[in-house]
Amino acid sequence: MTRTRAPHSDQLLLDWEQDPAVRAAIEARIARRAKAAALRWRLRLVAIETFMMGALVTITGIALHQPFLSALRAGIIVAAGCFASGMLLIGLSGACGKLVSRVRQWRHR
Repeated sequence: MTRTRAPHSDQLLLDWEQDPAVRAAIEARIARRAKAAALRWRLRLVAIETFMMGALVTITGIALHQPFLSALRAGIIVAAGCFASGMLLIGLSGACGKLVSRVRQWRHR
């Protein structure tokens, strides 16, 4: 059992279902936020991957009784490679997504 509350007198009354302009504006805002959040999550994953791989290589080198500076150098090189490949993957997937959307728009015309 739900009760409908009377809106406040200062509240702007919008009819979400009947006004397509309001609905389109809301959907556009949600799409922008989702796109920005997806990019942030991808960057976080690349950062985590970079740190983890660099740390694993460094720790493995130390565990195998390699000199500390050699193990650290190898870890930094692996981390740089992971970071570069992750950023390249993010860029290429974004470019491919734009290309696919343009091809779809072109085919629907």
